[in-house]
Amino acid sequence: MVKSPSFSCSACGSVTTKWAGRCESCGEWNTISEDAGISKGPAKSLGGKRGASVKLTSLSTEEAPPPRTTCGIKELDRVLGGGLVAASAILVGGDPGIGKSTLLLQAAAQFARSGLKTIYVSGEEASAQVRMRAQRLGLTDAPVQLAAETNLRDILTTLEAEKPQLAIIDSIQTMWADNVDSAPGSVSQVRAAAHELTSFAKRKGISVILVGHVTKEGQIAGPRVVEHMVDTVLYFEGERGHQFRILRAVKNRFGPADEIGVFEMTGSGLDEVANPSALFLSERGTPSPGSVVFAGVEGTRPVLVEFQALVSPSPHAQARRTVVGWDGGRLAMILAVLEARCGIPFAGLDVYLNVAGGMKVSEPAADLAVAAALLSAREDAALPADTVVFGEISLSGALRPATQTENRLKEAQKLGFTSAIAAKGGKAVGVSGITLNTMPDLTGFVGEIFGAG
Repeated sequence: MVKSPSFSCSACGSVTTKWAGRCESCGEWNTISEDAGISKGPAKSLGGKRGASVKLTSLSTEEAPPPRTTCGIKELDRVLGGGLVAASAILVGGDPGIGKSTLLLQAAAQFARSGLKTIYVSGEEASAQVRMRAQRLGLTDAPVQLAAETNLRDILTTLEAEKPQLAIIDSIQTMWADNVDSAPGSVSQVRAAAHELTSFAKRKGISVILVGHVTKEGQIAGPRVVEHMVDTVLYFEGERGHQFRILRAVKNRFGPADEIGVFEMTGSGLDEVANPSALFLSERGTPSPGSVVFAGVEGTRPVLVEFQALVSPSPHAQARRTVVGWDGGRLAMILAVLEARCGIPFAGLDVYLNVAGGMKVSEPAADLAVAAALLSAREDAALPADTVVFGEISLSGALRPATQTENRLKEAQKLGFTSAIAAKGGKAVGVSGITLNTMPDLTGFVGEIFGAG
């Protein structure tokens, strides 16, 4: 019996029995491609053979936490949840040229120096190019073994013979499985390579770090099932024009998700930043209209960043809304609430919003800081330099308190801020040396801070 072909969407991973120009599940165009099975042999039926009994345990069973190995790069260890877990599979994605290979080569050198047998496999560069980068970074003395190969079968055979404790594959899109009839980088090839490498890591107890390319939307290229296969998914973010780089965990089975590590790109590689708040605010000078400091929380770490807004009359029939580092849909919502609930229109005005330092903020608690920056720019009135702002805005104009208020205030106090504006309610824990001014709704905030409303 001939098995009918199957097709899958590279954007959402949905499977269909026929090809289509547009995916019915996610609506994306030209993302459907034919799947080839991982094995060309006939499928074996499960019938007729009795399986082994699976051991069951209760929820109250206590197990020791998995052993971890730290590399000495504290920002990377933090994002991993405290270090590298044995037999774990990690996927690292990021824009081209953002520094993924540099970060992982530095990590490979540190892990190798700490005692882990490490193999670095590059499918995009020759071994000589990797050595040149290692020489520039001062890592030539690290006991890291290199290989330049894309054939997945040869790579797995080498790993099985060498028995390393850590293998880095750069990148998963360049790997080629000879039992899959499609080109490298296709959905079938990426799925097969990720499945084989992840399964190999679990069977042999080897930690595997996979590098993944990203699409123009910022998602890791290939089927989403790859992100479900691995234990940890990390994104390396940053703007080309800034020296700051953010390593963000969006999935972690062995630690907290949404944890971040901050690095600074220098001529000698990536340097970790122990105090990101001080770095993000280092270029902040005299307070100016449109500049507001937001006390945020990324994972378990409080981080202070500066929101910058510019509001000017628009020469066009339709005013522009430009956002960098924040959600554009959230900005539209804040503008609508300001107009509907506070009577402050932004029609006919161009609005520009930027998060200084190349940081990307997704926390809803940034709503109040954004509203303050917009009002400050519109009214041409600067907020006091020693004030931080945080709080979530609802569609009714009410303000909702943010979590971890005490941690936010402690971070602000540590950097010399003496005043904070936040939403009323919740656990408003005071911190010595900083005055907390709580607001019940957006109308009260506008009237008290800007004398309007």
